[in-house]
Amino acid sequence: MEPKYKRILLKLSGEALAGENKIGLDFPTMKGYGEAVKKCVDAGVQVGIVVGGGNFWRGRSSGAMDRTRADHIGMLATAMNALAVADVLEDCGCEVRVQTAISMREVAEPYIRNRAIRHLEKGRVVIFGCGTGNPFFSTDTAAALRAAEIEADVMLKATMVDGVYDKDPHKYSDAVKYDKLTYGEILSKGLAVMDASAASLCGDNNIPILVFDLAQPDNIYKACMGENIGTIVVND
Repeated sequence: MEPKYKRILLKLSGEALAGENKIGLDFPTMKGYGEAVKKCVDAGVQVGIVVGGGNFWRGRSSGAMDRTRADHIGMLATAMNALAVADVLEDCGCEVRVQTAISMREVAEPYIRNRAIRHLEKGRVVIFGCGTGNPFFSTDTAAALRAAEIEADVMLKATMVDGVYDKDPHKYSDAVKYDKLTYGEILSKGLAVMDASAASLCGDNNIPILVFDLAQPDNIYKACMGENIGTIVVND
């Protein structure tokens, strides 16, 4: 069976790496993600990953701290997560490269687009750390930016719910799930899929976003193979 998408950008939140602990790293949970990514690679999918840092640091919770400095700390948190994910993927049999938007040459390559694409073409998983390298931009926006730069066929946004709803399904039993949305609807309805800049960036570059539940790690593989899971967001 041929995968539906040849090249993907997978967005993993920091919280997803913490499992039920909500903080730090839970390696059994991460191992499940790693095994799913290995299945994708074995199927011929080129995989780029952007990681968040919320399991270590959330800039908006930093109180009176200067926003720029708080965001820089968050970028360092994503670098720690990128290295941890790389270790898990290597343990699963993947060849991995970590690239960071902030130079830290002793532990990772600097982000260079052409080098990242070359790694992908060679079957290596490329993990992008430190967001965009700039404050005031979320890791969702970083994921959208990297997806555009590497010319990904789709951005896979792994979440803790099985798609996009009209309201929080954890709070409202009558919440309605969408199977398909347009970027215009995301913005006009104010749906909490990702921040507006990330959605606009994907929309402008005609990159679909598939939002799905990471509680079942194999959904990563199912998404790559084109199975009907989650909510797909496309242009009008």
